Amino acid sequence: MKNYINKNIKQLANYLMIVGFSFAIGAMTTYAQAKIISSVKPIGFITEAIAWNVTDTEILLPDGVSPHTYSLKPSDLLKIKNAQLIIWVGEDMETFMPTVLKNIDKQKQIELMDIAQIKPLLRTSHEEHDHNHDHDHAEDDLSEHHHRGEYDEHIWLSPKIARVIAQTIHDQLIKLYPNKKVLIDENLNKFTTKLADTEQIIAKKVINVQNRGYFVFHDAYGYFESQFGLKNLGSFTINPAVQPGVQKLYAIQQELKEHQAVCIFKEPQFSPAVIEKLVNGTDVRIGELNPLGTGIAVTKDAYSQFLLKLTEQLLDCLNDK
Repeated sequence: MKNYINKNIKQLANYLMIVGFSFAIGAMTTYAQAKIISSVKPIGFITEAIAWNVTDTEILLPDGVSPHTYSLKPSDLLKIKNAQLIIWVGEDMETFMPTVLKNIDKQKQIELMDIAQIKPLLRTSHEEHDHNHDHDHAEDDLSEHHHRGEYDEHIWLSPKIARVIAQTIHDQLIKLYPNKKVLIDENLNKFTTKLADTEQIIAKKVINVQNRGYFVFHDAYGYFESQFGLKNLGSFTINPAVQPGVQKLYAIQQELKEHQAVCIFKEPQFSPAVIEKLVNGTDVRIGELNPLGTGIAVTKDAYSQFLLKLTEQLLDCLNDK
């Protein structure tokens, strides 16, 4: 009798373990499949606006990390494998993505740099540095120009390109959810209207600082600067993972001594101590820019909030104190 009871207890325990394991796997699969995944947060802002009340969205990279240097975790790979749709920028931005996506159905991917309507709006890598031609050419040539693509891939900082991204996501979501076309259309219309209003607000806000020069640490803002007429004098380094050399630092310091710059902007994820040394003895102020939307909640209005916050960060340093 005792053996019979023990046997039944073991069978029950095994059954419960199998049921529990199956439930966990099923829940994990359901969770993963319910997502439209964007690689970086600002792209996720646009995605959320178009997918609002249509389906769930998720952002692959956590706050505070750079797409240039991120290493995928096993949980990231599971999300990608089971996603309905993966939206990413391009192989020179998220260098880890091509290998991961090679076995994923092309119909489940949007590589934004491959969109035909975006290509005429792209800035070349060299175009970003035309204003900075007196700086250390040799160092520029040895840096990221030889490691990155021909184009600047920080495309989420262009409101014009953001419209194309939104339209592309809209078109793909209609294929996935044809019965929700009216809602998806409405989301796109609200996004573009809100974005147009935001552009007008920013244009008015920056009028008084357009002639105030500044340096940035990470060369990421060309699209935004071009649209709104801002005066970027140069950057510390093209590649945020590489510290600038002595010659480039000396050249920037000469600019500062000649009072051509009002501000130097660092970033949350890249804050080299060398900036403090460069501004020592000058009137140049240190500001902070956040090109990845760190700290901004993902909502249908988040993209406009992101652009406005970036504008305020610029004004906080460039405005007369």
